[in-house]
Order: sequence, then structure tokens, then C-alpha cells
Amino acid sequence: MEADVSEMRNELQSRDGLWRRIQLECQKLYTELLKIKEYKDIQEIQIKHQSSRVQPTEQLENKNTELLLFAESREHQEEELSKIRNHVYREEQSHCSEQERMKTEISDLTEELHQKEITIATIMEKASLLERQLKMELETKHKLLTKQQLLEFRYQVIKSENTHLKEMV
Repeated sequence: MEADVSEMRNELQSRDGLWRRIQLECQKLYTELLKIKEYKDIQEIQIKHQSSRVQPTEQLENKNTELLLFAESREHQEEELSKIRNHVYREEQSHCSEQERMKTEISDLTEELHQKEITIATIMEKASLLERQLKMELETKHKLLTKQQLLEFRYQVIKSENTHLKEMV
């Protein structure tokens, strides 16, 4: 049981490590997303500032292309972040259900251990009772044996007296 519990603990620790790495990755992606938003805001401010000046159409098209690429990149990163969140959620659910299963198993094993301890205590009580009964029986038999030996001795004495008296008669 201890080996099983130890194995379960190791598995939970490895899952916990995976969970922490996923959370760290989510934090990194979120930080990167914030940086991208900040960069986009700066770009928009620059575009507004530059649009107040007269710009050649080619520069404006280049900026629009850059913004479109940036927006596509941002969408892709948001999709990745969504996938990671879903994965983290699934791992979290799996981790929770695994913990519940292990708690139930530990509870069952504890109950089984408790039942075995009760059984052992009952057996020990019965063994103690039987040991006392055996000692009492041995004492009784020892007393009877002593009594029988005494009676045999008396019988021999009486028999010898009887023989002696017969001889005298």
C-alpha cells in the first residue's frame, strides 16, 4: 500500500510539474500578447501622427501591410493562447479527477487497514483467552495428576500393609 501511495504521490508531483510549466508558458504568452498590444497601440499612434502629415501612398500601403501582418500574427498568437488555455483546463480537470480517485483509494485502503487492525485485535483477544483457558486446564490436570500419584502411593502403602497383615494372619 505504501508503495502504491508513493507511486501515486510521484505521479501527482510530475503532473503538478507539468501544470506549473503550462502556467508559466501561459504567463509568457500573456506577457508577449501585452507587448504586442502595446506595439500595436504605438503603431496606431505613429500612423495617426504620420497621417496628419502628407504621406506618400506607398508608405501608407507598407504600413497597412505591416499592420495586417501584425494583426494576423496577433490572431495566431491568440489562437495559440486559447489552445494552451484549453489544454491547461483539460490537464487541470484530469489532475483534479486523479486527485479525487487517489483520495478515494487512500480512504478505501485506510478503511481496509482499519478492518484488518480490528481483526488482529479480535484474534489477539481470542488467543489470550485460549491461553488462559489452557493454563487453567494444565493446572487442573497437574492437580489431578498429583492427586492420582498421592492415591497410588496410598494404595501401595495400603497394599503393602494388607500383604503384611495377611502374612501375620
